[in-house]
Amino acid sequence: MSSKHEVSDCIADIIENIGRIERYLAGLSQEVFDRDERTRDAVERCLERICEAAHRLGSRGPAMMPDQPWPDIRGMGNHLRHGYDRVEVDIVWHTVQNRLPALKAAAQRALAGLS
Repeated sequence: MSSKHEVSDCIADIIENIGRIERYLAGLSQEVFDRDERTRDAVERCLERICEAAHRLGSRGPAMMPDQPWPDIRGMGNHLRHGYDRVEVDIVWHTVQNRLPALKAAAQRALAGLS
């Protein structure tokens, strides 16, 4: 594994991109998000980065954060990249509202455990 794909860097990328999404969505309703192309694009790009970092973690992700839906995380990245023309905004909204907080907490615990 190259130095660009160190476990701590991948986990930090997950945390950083979740933080970006949180900032982008602060104070927005789902209805506003649905209409805001720029914010949707930014959130989708951050999700792609999160999914790529999850992919780079490989089997270490589930070992360090076993309570996360790793196949779903990696699968979303594939869908965002290859099915970009069929992305459902409701699924993106549900993911960032209901899945990312737990992933962020697990990633923060995993990163702290590496120190």
